[in-house]
Amino acid sequence: MTAGAAAGRPNQKRRTRKALLQAASRLLQQGRRPGLEEIAEEALVSRATAYRYFPNVETLLIEAPLDAEVPEPAALFHTVSSDDPVTRVQRVDTLLHDALLANETSFRMMLANTVQRGLRGDVVDDQLPARQNRRTPLIDAALAPARGQFRAGSLKTLSRALALVVGTEAMVVCKDVLQLDDAEARKVKRWAIRALIEAAMNREPQA
Repeated sequence: MTAGAAAGRPNQKRRTRKALLQAASRLLQQGRRPGLEEIAEEALVSRATAYRYFPNVETLLIEAPLDAEVPEPAALFHTVSSDDPVTRVQRVDTLLHDALLANETSFRMMLANTVQRGLRGDVVDDQLPARQNRRTPLIDAALAPARGQFRAGSLKTLSRALALVVGTEAMVVCKDVLQLDDAEARKVKRWAIRALIEAAMNREPQA
């Protein structure tokens, strides 16, 4: 297998999972509560494929509306003129933070489903994405205009580090572990985003 083919397989799996989420969202918007077989048909994949990605329809129906809450990177940055990576990544964090705040129960249920699936050990294929990675494409788009300001190889590490600061898990840490109020949580994450970006610009931290 070529390197290109190996890299393409995870991308294809993410696209298949995304297609199922979008199909479920379309059917839900029609005022229906579809079954997994109906969603698979709408997504143009087999019933067996749908069950590989989602063990039951409830898991899929919880995540589908949340997936629809997060815009594509091009839409998020369509009207943004700033190339400043801190400003752009903080825009990503604000988007996700607001979405989490408005749909906290559903996001927690989605996270719980992922944890429970891992505990049950019912993952059919360990190469399948357990979660839809919505934050990384947004972070990468935020950093793209400033790509030349980073050392070779540091951009991917920075993107991964920033993924620890934004999203559902960061919200749970801020709220449950640190017991921060909303304003404090936003402030801490803004500080962390700036610190990570500035560190990546200046020098690579030691492993």
